[in-house]
Amino acid sequence: MPVDTRVASPDDAASLLLAWYDAHARSLPWRTPPGDATPPDPYRVWLSEIMLQQTTVAAVGPYFARFTARWPTVAALAAADEAALMAAWAGLGYYARARNLIACARAVVSEHGGRFPDTEEGLRALPGLGAYTAAAVAAIAFGRRAVVVDANVERVATRLFALAEPLPASRPRIRALADTITPTDRAGDFAQAMMDLGSSICTTRRPRCLLCPLAAPCQARAEGDPETYPVKPAKKAKPHRRGIAYWLEADGAVLLVRRPDKGLLGGMRALPGGGWSEIAEPAPPAEADWRPIGTVDHVFTHFSLSLDVMAAQFPAQSAIDLPDGQWWPVETIEQAGLPTLYARAAALGRAFIREVLPA
Repeated sequence: MPVDTRVASPDDAASLLLAWYDAHARSLPWRTPPGDATPPDPYRVWLSEIMLQQTTVAAVGPYFARFTARWPTVAALAAADEAALMAAWAGLGYYARARNLIACARAVVSEHGGRFPDTEEGLRALPGLGAYTAAAVAAIAFGRRAVVVDANVERVATRLFALAEPLPASRPRIRALADTITPTDRAGDFAQAMMDLGSSICTTRRPRCLLCPLAAPCQARAEGDPETYPVKPAKKAKPHRRGIAYWLEADGAVLLVRRPDKGLLGGMRALPGGGWSEIAEPAPPAEADWRPIGTVDHVFTHFSLSLDVMAAQFPAQSAIDLPDGQWWPVETIEQAGLPTLYARAAALGRAFIREVLPA
């Protein structure tokens, strides 16, 4: 079906949506309410956008509060200890974002005098800021007219214009359509209004069309089945991989290693092991009486993983020469900042040593 862009003019869509946003904007700790004369803090806007990538608002809230209490400015974050930051990030996933977070903060301080660039082009030059994040920060923090398209905006735009082309091929067209309704004035409020609309009204399932400010011009609603948009290709089965993790305990401490900087969970502390392929049999970190104690199943974006966990005790740390490892007190393992996958494996190891092999 050809897209009829006349059903919602830029002025009509923007004015309808902004009027709704003025009355129904979500109250979020990183957001300046509509009509508030206080300018948004670019640091808080940027930090929230990085945290919100692939993560829900509800999950981000406590992390945002802890981060801004501990590192209240971009300068404070730039001076942060990387290990401490990675530990504080644990649970938000996508650890490359945490590495880019501190790299970006340092670039802002060293190259821009502690002030974020106020244009999309300048923001795109910073580490970790792609097209979406640069547009969002430019619009929300600096009021620049920018076309901000996340998953919520994709859903609203494809329904508004009944765009039948499937994702992801339709994304350039979605951006072009979003461009036609993006106003010059109140660009930041408009971007946040689109996000709020997609989050609370134009939801993936059972959209609340009777409450939608764009119900009248919405082509998908006129067709009678808005849930068919956006059109998505058939899902492909995720490949399944296997891996092994070793819980080696000695003198009340467990052996941890740091994963390579590049790749999944890069730079994070982890249990020794490896694999993550169809067949994985990495060598254990030491000769010991290894016992299988369980399997942790985890789903990443592009594959699922079954991590077999092995556990053993050693008489003393000094009996093992592992220059690349680190002995971490078992009683404070929660403070090691292990990613979720390894935190679950560590829970198995700790319980096994305590319950099955008591001292």
